[in-house]
Amino acid sequence: MGGLSTIGSEVYHGNFCFSVMPLFQRTDLLMGNRFDLGVVAENAAEAKEGLVEAVLEIKRIEGLLTTFNESSQTFLINENAGISPVEVDQDVFDLIARAQKISRLTQGAFDLSYGSLDKRFWNFDQQMTELPSPEKLAESVRLIDYQAIELDPENRTVFLRNKGMRIGFGGIGKGYAADQAKKRLKQLGFQNGVVNASGDMSAWGMNEQGMPWKVAIVDPDNPSQTIADFDLKDAAVATSGNYEKFVWIGGKKYSHTINPRTGYPIHGIKSVSVFAPVAELADALTTPIAVMGIEVGLDLVNQLNGVFCVIIDDANRIFQSNNITTRIA
Repeated sequence: MGGLSTIGSEVYHGNFCFSVMPLFQRTDLLMGNRFDLGVVAENAAEAKEGLVEAVLEIKRIEGLLTTFNESSQTFLINENAGISPVEVDQDVFDLIARAQKISRLTQGAFDLSYGSLDKRFWNFDQQMTELPSPEKLAESVRLIDYQAIELDPENRTVFLRNKGMRIGFGGIGKGYAADQAKKRLKQLGFQNGVVNASGDMSAWGMNEQGMPWKVAIVDPDNPSQTIADFDLKDAAVATSGNYEKFVWIGGKKYSHTINPRTGYPIHGIKSVSVFAPVAELADALTTPIAVMGIEVGLDLVNQLNGVFCVIIDDANRIFQSNNITTRIA
């Protein structure tokens, strides 16, 4: 992890060959996910230094948002649930405030306090052979309530009103980190690059061939097969699918996408891909669209400027928002 690679390229046009700048890349395990970062640059040393700076920014964010480190601000917020407000950094406060707006927009289908759901209920590993107790699930879901997350802008504090509540950034953190890494690289002067946070992808400028960055939507039943390609021009995309993590219990498939209102996995949708101006928004919308369902989810996206989506249901039917100009199927 963390090694630097470069891909040299040439572009042919007619009888002429044009040299273009190489793409420098590195891969790291960050925030529990694979991050692939790349910049198009002339100078290898500058590219390497820039990518290191971007990784340090992601690590800084991870330190703030993780729930596993007792020194993290998120851990302190959860530990003080029902007890007292916790002062946080401005960027943490602002991220939570934006997350609250998405919760209101989706009527709770996106909810940071999903962390209240005991991870033992749905661990999606080989040891999971039976469904959680409905009674225990109901008790855990009772604590999921974004309206009980209180923000005080004047004192820059966060307070979880009910004891036992927990917040987590699993539905928005990777996208936010990808955006911040992109922001840092642009500040350093890299006008062309890409950050891929395990499917949350943010790209800007052009690729090493002077062409738009490409992103593919894959067949959920066969991820090696592509069903559509899109140009990604100074924009972001995030995809969530039930092919990523799931278990079979009693002959029924249960995916990792949980409805925060019920505590149970959603059914009917295999994959949701959201395109948006920033990865944070794309990341945050994939789960609530799946939770709300195809009709309501598409209606929401059709009302958002600069956002569009592609949904694949359990019958392999493809649905897409109105503002996609090219039909996939």
